[in-house]
Amino acid sequence: MPRRNREFRVAAIKWLLLAYVMLTIQMLIFFISVGHVDGPRPWIFFGASFLYSSASIVVQYRLNPELLVQRFKTKREGSKLWDEILMRATNLTILIAVPTVAGFDIGRIQSPSLGVPFAVVGFVSFIISSILLNWAMTVNPHFEPTVRIQKDRGHKVVVSGPYKKVRHPGYLAAILFALSIPLTIGSILTLIPSGIYSILMMIRTSLEDRTLHKELDGYSEYAKRIRYRLFPGIW
Repeated sequence: MPRRNREFRVAAIKWLLLAYVMLTIQMLIFFISVGHVDGPRPWIFFGASFLYSSASIVVQYRLNPELLVQRFKTKREGSKLWDEILMRATNLTILIAVPTVAGFDIGRIQSPSLGVPFAVVGFVSFIISSILLNWAMTVNPHFEPTVRIQKDRGHKVVVSGPYKKVRHPGYLAAILFALSIPLTIGSILTLIPSGIYSILMMIRTSLEDRTLHKELDGYSEYAKRIRYRLFPGIW
C-alpha cells in the first residue's frame, strides 16, 4: 500500500508540474502577443487558473488518486484515432490560438473591450466549469483523456453526480472554461478561437456518444433516461 501511495503522489506532482508548464506557456504567448504586462484582468484570470490547477490536483489526489495515474499514461489500448486527432486540435487551440488572439486583440488590434459585466459572467463561468469538471472526475473512474472502451478497467456506465443531468459533463465544463477566457480578459475577438474550440468539443461529444452507444454495455439504456448530451434542455 505505501508503494501505491507513492505512485499516487508522483502522479499528482507530475500533473501539477504539467499544469503549471501549460499555464506558463499560455501566459508567455499572451504577454508576448499583447506587448505589455499592464491591465488587471489578464492577471486575475491567470492567477485564478494557477489556483484552480493546484486545488484541482489536491481534490483528485484526495478523492480519486487512481484517475491521476491512469490519465498520465501515454499508451491507452483501444483509443480512437479520430479522438486522438480532435484532442490534439483542441489542446493546441486552447494553448496557443486563444492566448495569441487575446494578446494581439488587447495589445495591438484593440477592438472594443468587453466590459466589467462580461468579466463577472466570465468568472462565474470559470467557477462553474471548475466545479463541474472536478465533480465529474471525482465520480467517474473512467475519465481518461481519450475515448476508448476500457475493458482492462471494467468499464461501466457512470450514473452519479453530474451524470444524472447530462451525459458528458466534462466536455460541458471544457466549453464553459473556453468561453470564460474572452469574457474574463475582455477580448471580443478571442470569442472566435474559443468558439472553434467549443465546436470541436461538440464534435467530440457527438462522436464519443455514438461510440458509447455502440460499444459500451448499458449506455443506450442510460441515454434513454438522461436525454441530453451537453446542454440540459437543449442537446
